[in-house]
Amino acid sequence: MRKSLAGLFCLLLMAGMALAQTNLALPAGTALKVKLENTLATFSNKSGDPFSGRVTDAVVIDGKTVIPIGTTVQGRITKITEPRRIAGKPTIGIFPETVVLPNGERYMLNATLVDTSLRAGTDVNEEGQFKGAGHDGKDITEIGMGTGGAMLVGGLIGGGKGMLIGGAVGATATVAHWLSKHRSAMLPAGTELVMELSRPMALTAASAGQ
Repeated sequence: MRKSLAGLFCLLLMAGMALAQTNLALPAGTALKVKLENTLATFSNKSGDPFSGRVTDAVVIDGKTVIPIGTTVQGRITKITEPRRIAGKPTIGIFPETVVLPNGERYMLNATLVDTSLRAGTDVNEEGQFKGAGHDGKDITEIGMGTGGAMLVGGLIGGGKGMLIGGAVGATATVAHWLSKHRSAMLPAGTELVMELSRPMALTAASAGQ
């Protein structure tokens, strides 16, 4: 009888340990390093388009790897903009939604983009949106040169009054030209993305998809 009870206790203990292992949770703020698999660009994508990436650094809890290298992260684009204002910046917003482990198990993911491997004027805002480079100093210089050049030509033709008229025409034409230009943003395939969990991620059987 005692042996039967001892055996039953062992079985219950093993079942409890197995249950504990399937109820792992990653805390909010956990970082995921992901390499983008497909290029995202403001000139070729639209809101709702899917994207995917591969985890490049394993996520480990208490010595146990819970998200191994090669795990797939899937999501969708939430925002695409190409502003025409000189001060505006092109924007790509993404929303990571699912983690797919190498064994096929799927888990819901709620994370925010916090950084990329791209530089040269790009950044990520507090909402997790990638901001491409806007109109830079070179653009502003060209605007000034366009305006000044028109003023010079006007002055040569009509004196001081012509210079003012030429400046006004040149400014209007040059600024209109730059306002009509789109500035694009692009996240090329292979870009390294850093994401942080916005809320705890439960790695439970109940949260796994089929």
